[in-house]
Amino acid sequence: VFLSRNFRCDCGNSKFKNLQCKLLPEKGKVNSGNKYNDNFYGLYCTCKRPYPDPEDEIPDEMIQCIVCEDWFHGRHLGAVPPESGDFHEMVCQACMSHCHFLWAYVPQLAVPALTKVNSLDDEGIVLKVEEGEEQKKEIKKESGVEHQETKEEKQMEQFNEPSTSSGSACPEVKWTFSFVVTKSEAPVCKLKELQSKQFLQKDTATFWPSNWRSKLCTCEDCLKMYSELEVQFLTDECDTVLAYENKGTSDQETERRDPLMDTLNSMNRVQQVELICEYNDLKTELTDYLRRFADEGTVVKREDIQHFFEEFQSRKRRRTNRMQYYCS
Repeated sequence: VFLSRNFRCDCGNSKFKNLQCKLLPEKGKVNSGNKYNDNFYGLYCTCKRPYPDPEDEIPDEMIQCIVCEDWFHGRHLGAVPPESGDFHEMVCQACMSHCHFLWAYVPQLAVPALTKVNSLDDEGIVLKVEEGEEQKKEIKKESGVEHQETKEEKQMEQFNEPSTSSGSACPEVKWTFSFVVTKSEAPVCKLKELQSKQFLQKDTATFWPSNWRSKLCTCEDCLKMYSELEVQFLTDECDTVLAYENKGTSDQETERRDPLMDTLNSMNRVQQVELICEYNDLKTELTDYLRRFADEGTVVKREDIQHFFEEFQSRKRRRTNRMQYYCS
């Protein structure tokens, strides 16, 4: 499957002189909808080689990035891809750098690569990594939020515990309940929640399962970010490679389907025999009728076809009437 959401027809504009587009006759001089990548020139991957490459002796499957739509050798992705059946989509290294927010989703959604192929110098940047207790205190002091998480955890524990008759506990429970309601009323951003947790950012491609797009945050801020990065299609389930594959398979099945066989399958045995007989009679009589025009070298007109079917229906009614008279 070749995914190309940004490619548009160039015929009819200044790129091709004296060639008018039959689909859209009126076109601008330049088609701004086209975004050509190296694939358009027959070059692929970060190695900028053709495919198939006569000089490449290594058998390697090529994988298309769902963001930039370029194709890459599996060995040039910075990580060894999982088995082909374990993932459905890939985002290349450059697009992961461009869509840096995706790294926050990797621990929860992405399919892990098989092994690491980079050196120790390229292990990646660890964000929100757990440190020792002393280091935690130092970090919290610098940010001015020391013990804030501990207080919030205690407040949530108090809210979850059954209420007691103690007067000292009631004010805290009521305040915590008010805090929780306030938090629930505000729109929750999945991305911000994930960014507050530990995740690893590396210079590698990432691999994703079939349903990962449906789990991306669609809050107002995230939708604005997708628009600014020009990746709004990431939240479109109909844009996936799997969706294109299913559509192609469905179209092929529709083209291969025989309308006559579909009709026959919906009938009982008697109806099937009658339909086949009628079809054969129509085919034989129509062939004989048209042969006369071919022998005479005359053109078949609309009135001729209409006349044929009127005569055919008349002969059919006469046959039916004779059969009914005989049966009675």
